[in-house]
Amino acid sequence: MRAPVEAVWTRRYLGGGLEVAEDVLAAEEPLEIRLGHGPLEDRRETRLSVTMRTPGNDEELALGFLFTEGIIHGREDVLRVVHCEDVKEEERGNVVRAELHPSVEVDPSRWQRSFYMSSSCGVCGKSSIDAVRAQGLRPLTPFGAVDPEVITALPERMRNVQTVFRHTGGIHAAALFDRQGSLLILREGVGRHNAVDKVVGAMLMADAPGRAEGPQLPPASDRMLLVSGRAGFELVQKCAMAGIPLMAALGAPSSLAVRLARETGLTLVGFLSEDRFNVYSGGS
Repeated sequence: MRAPVEAVWTRRYLGGGLEVAEDVLAAEEPLEIRLGHGPLEDRRETRLSVTMRTPGNDEELALGFLFTEGIIHGREDVLRVVHCEDVKEEERGNVVRAELHPSVEVDPSRWQRSFYMSSSCGVCGKSSIDAVRAQGLRPLTPFGAVDPEVITALPERMRNVQTVFRHTGGIHAAALFDRQGSLLILREGVGRHNAVDKVVGAMLMADAPGRAEGPQLPPASDRMLLVSGRAGFELVQKCAMAGIPLMAALGAPSSLAVRLARETGLTLVGFLSEDRFNVYSGGS
């Protein structure tokens, strides 16, 4: 398992002089996601995408990505996600294969996604505007009124458990809360969309039918997602695909993000801090 942080040597200017010191950085490495699909007696492999991510929670990342892209519709559509061992040594730990249930139809031409995604923008590379909207996006059950005391407490609660950010200062986070503001899931990553996919993947695993172990999550209608940084279109899309009715961001939303939030009934909060926030959609 690759580490989420990496130590490097740096020359630090401090107090009028230079000193050599060790610094800890957030790790950034490629993850290739492959699909195994077709009848069990005649499996085929499709190389789906490469994304730059912080190592860790790779199964959740793959599940969340497949779900928010509309390739799968639930945890039951995936038999397992495993790291590929038959790869080059430098690729070991950076390639996963998601084995889809034989009933899942795979049509790579439908996805129209280029093979490489940067850590900053999962939409980059889409071949047309029409292809940006994920399959299966449905209207949400409205979250209802936003409680100022609950929503303004979320940034500090997220920050207090951002372990990698505390050591590196260079990583994004996504956190799932219940309606009362209790933290349910937190994941970190060099890319905002990867952190969200990890949260969604963890949700799918927690919500899987027949799962007995671990804490139970509240109904989807009582969940809130908080993201560090800005609220772009793709993050709003992922939140809506996951059935989460409220998304809050520490930064600003984009115009297209607000438009999609209003179309789907998502409550969208921006510029969230301990003493202020803006509501761009829903929240009545």
